[in-house]
Amino acid sequence: MTAIVPALTIEHVAVHFGGLVAIADMNFVVNGGELLSLIGPNGAGKTTAFNVITGFLKPSKGEVRYRGTSLNGLKPHQVASLGLVRTFQRTSVFRAHSVFDNVLTGLHLSGRSNLLDTLLRLPRERASEQELHDAAWEILTLVGIDKQAHELAGALPYGDQRLLGVALALAAKPSMLLLDEPVSGMNASETGRFMRLLAKLRDRGMTILLVEHDMPMVMGVSDRIVVLNYGRIIAEGPPAAIREDPEVIRAYLGQAGAKRAAHA
Repeated sequence: MTAIVPALTIEHVAVHFGGLVAIADMNFVVNGGELLSLIGPNGAGKTTAFNVITGFLKPSKGEVRYRGTSLNGLKPHQVASLGLVRTFQRTSVFRAHSVFDNVLTGLHLSGRSNLLDTLLRLPRERASEQELHDAAWEILTLVGIDKQAHELAGALPYGDQRLLGVALALAAKPSMLLLDEPVSGMNASETGRFMRLLAKLRDRGMTILLVEHDMPMVMGVSDRIVVLNYGRIIAEGPPAAIREDPEVIRAYLGQAGAKRAAHA
């Protein structure tokens, strides 16, 4: 039997803003290759948790570790260099550039060629540029927006812009993706398309931490779910257990939400 290896470990993390407790005492683990969803009502502490994990916010106490390395005190770019890459609630793309150039720009950050190679058009630079072009097409095909490669990013439908945001994250070559409400504002068709993308990423072994309010989507894609309420974890487990948990139903799903989740 293959041993389960923790990728991300959150240990006794708390965040205080003056007298306000945003996160009280948070403990959970995301295993390698797992898709774990962090859910809860508005103000529960989900985005705060993301900000702590990715270096945008320092915890008041506790520790965050990624594959054994402490993330405490690291800046966002240092966290990203370890392989943790996040998307944001607001779509962040280069709107005046083509879809292809958006992804190519992201890939250039990890290109091998240096400035002298580029200026002199040395063979190594040409070979590296071809590799980056190939990688851009591969990412766009995986995400499902390769047919829009030459369109302006700002002209894409909203759902495709969110997919482009994931493509940009993938261009950073992550080993773990943190997705902050990725299907917010999407229609049912766009959400279904995004769910299929998540399935493909999981099949490739990607570790994913998801924050999302769309309960049918969460129930349909998650291996496990952690439920936050007022900065505290009130439940953790597979979707079937979370769906039936009385405290989760009272605190978050409500009867109507539970019925929607039951049909996921």
